Amino acid sequence: MTVYLDLVIFLNFLVDFLLILATNRLSGFAPGWKRAAAAGALGAVYAGGCLLPGWSFLAGTVWRLVSLALMSLIAFGWGNGALRRGVLFVFLSMALGGIALGLGNGGFFSLILGALGVLIACLVGFCGRPGQQSYVPVTVFHRGRRVHLTALVDTGNTLKDPISGRSVLVVDGEVVQKLTDLPARAVEDPVATVGKGGIDGLRLIPYHAVGQPGGMLLGLRVDKVELNGRRVDMIVAFAPQKIGRGKPYQALTGGDMG
Repeated sequence: MTVYLDLVIFLNFLVDFLLILATNRLSGFAPGWKRAAAAGALGAVYAGGCLLPGWSFLAGTVWRLVSLALMSLIAFGWGNGALRRGVLFVFLSMALGGIALGLGNGGFFSLILGALGVLIACLVGFCGRPGQQSYVPVTVFHRGRRVHLTALVDTGNTLKDPISGRSVLVVDGEVVQKLTDLPARAVEDPVATVGKGGIDGLRLIPYHAVGQPGGMLLGLRVDKVELNGRRVDMIVAFAPQKIGRGKPYQALTGGDMG
């Protein structure tokens, strides 16, 4: 049987690309098109390499797992939730093999059909948000500094800046040290911190939480906020408590996404 190397590379890229999109959707994360494409390209090169003379050893189980691990690293990075998504990606890849065999002889077109089926199942069956949780990557820029975070999209979060009316991105209190020269403890008494002055853009953000008395958060008008690669007009507020304890997010954003 004749095997065309270029067709193998293209079809493997397409399958891996679809599986990574399905993994992100199933995990509640944004699609991550660029990372998915880069990881898919690595998978395609690996698949092509397995067919080259003298390189057939790459088809072994160990090298296959190594390739999946590298693809996971490219697609999901090192951040919170990356390991969980990487494991899910591996299981989806293994499940796809069984699906393809069930559809036919396990050929490339059976794999593509199976990958599309997995993606559609994740989009329709889970809506990309198991447990109604959805995450987006966030980058905050201020005075030449930048901080990368993962935010939980909380549709019940309607927090607004009383001065400008802008939506508020709530982040871990420790982020204040990364964006300014303030110590982390500055967020514990926001009124005193704002009263001391010395940093432009500081403000007080009033908030109310279910079952808790109202209070104030230390807010900051930063230079720029990007949610999922899109610039949004938001104020950053620093929470005195840890956000997302043991979970893959360190910030909260409202359902309107700014």
